[in-house]
Amino acid sequence: MKSYYFSEEHELFRQSLKDFFKKEVHPYIDEWEAEQRIPRSIWERMGEMGYLGLNYPESYGGLNLDFFYSVVFTEELAKTWSGGFSAALSVQQFMSSTYIFKYGSEELKQKYVVPAIQGKCICSIGITEPGAGSDVANIKTTATLQGDHYLINGSKTFITNGVYGDVIILVCKTDPSKGINGVSLIAVDRNAEGVTANKLKKLGWHASDTAELGFDNVKVPAGNLIGEEGMGFIYLMNGLQLERLIGAVLGIGGIDAALEYTLKYMSERSAFGRPINRFQVLRHRIAQLTAEIESTRYYVYHVCKMHNDDQYAVKESSISKLLASELADKSAYQLLQMFGGYGYMEEYKMARFFRDSRIGTIGGGTSEIMREIIAKMVIDDKAYEGAFGNDELKAIELPTAKEIILNLNNRFKEDRALDYEGIFQFDISGDNGGQFTVEIDKGKLKVSEGMNGEALCLVETEDHVYQGVETGSINPQQALMTGQIKVSDLAAMMKFGTFFKRYKQN
Repeated sequence: MKSYYFSEEHELFRQSLKDFFKKEVHPYIDEWEAEQRIPRSIWERMGEMGYLGLNYPESYGGLNLDFFYSVVFTEELAKTWSGGFSAALSVQQFMSSTYIFKYGSEELKQKYVVPAIQGKCICSIGITEPGAGSDVANIKTTATLQGDHYLINGSKTFITNGVYGDVIILVCKTDPSKGINGVSLIAVDRNAEGVTANKLKKLGWHASDTAELGFDNVKVPAGNLIGEEGMGFIYLMNGLQLERLIGAVLGIGGIDAALEYTLKYMSERSAFGRPINRFQVLRHRIAQLTAEIESTRYYVYHVCKMHNDDQYAVKESSISKLLASELADKSAYQLLQMFGGYGYMEEYKMARFFRDSRIGTIGGGTSEIMREIIAKMVIDDKAYEGAFGNDELKAIELPTAKEIILNLNNRFKEDRALDYEGIFQFDISGDNGGQFTVEIDKGKLKVSEGMNGEALCLVETEDHVYQGVETGSINPQQALMTGQIKVSDLAAMMKFGTFFKRYKQN
């Protein structure tokens, strides 16, 4: 059947990848699971093959391929029957080194990204803490600038590649007084003095090393700051969509392997004189599961296409991760049942799949967090993305920045601001801008020209940027990251956004 997402070149790549895994990974998976460690030799071998730099530029040693090569890689990775191996390699390429590549200095890219693509530098991302998981704003790890270095103190937990890895992309507070405005990313050498690691014992993912990390007065060069101070939260929010999408693809790939394995067993196992795949109740369970798998698969592929086309798909990525991880968990439960008592035996692969799949609804943002993100967008009308695509914008005449801001009353949600007070000032340069003050006083909104009163937050931008952000042609997070918009208090500005409906053209 013709594929709508994968070209002939993609499928040739898939076959070569399968051959590589069959020869150099599958024979050793059980050994790596037992030893609870992935040898460095396989990292370097995959680096030699180009598998760790699929989407990176050739100038850094990558292959500069489209995202669907990464989809193929991730699907086949998930079929190696080791969630730990899949997780370790996924973190390396899609969830850690990407931050240095996107936002780091050229020096950091040469020091970490180039060897990461070669498989000679193993990367991790340090977000979760004992008291803060998805709540990034409340992390406690601090990095204090002292001359030419940062002094880091704190702890992290559940960090993949944190024991045997080489560098940690550490999420920390460079200014604890600023909340999310004080979050920064810093590259920390795993073996730096003061960094300690405790290897955690896990239900599944045995091949990967998962660490509890401690940082006791760790000195890190100031040049290891990734991007700008205080921009870490924005960088993370931009990167987490890829992490969640990769999690969805891993889920689908794992289900495919488990289903194929189960169907083979069902054709060989007999009960009451016939193969168990002839019993209607089991056949219909497989049929129902297949319908759900195929429906989820093609939604995930659709979102992969959106990512490939550089669309910032927050809702869609969250839906993908939610559906695929929940389905993997459900599939593990139902497919293991087909094996009867043998499914409970470690020598059968289903036992490992059952253990490994359970983390999917937890890691990378729990299912509950995914549902809340979706709820905010669907129920609360929270905008993480543009309301219009570029083609639609060309077909309509948009109001100017000045007209949009002077008509904020039309989009104000009074019920959301009954207990809120704050003054926001906008300094919008350009012929269609100006200076404006927006005052919120317990459910009442007043918009005036000029800078009036003491501002809780000052927003500085150009007229076409403000117009683009409000109408959807410019992504607000991208505008912040590139300096097109400057805000004095990011947390206050994010709160401000919750008081208004998205702009809609009549």
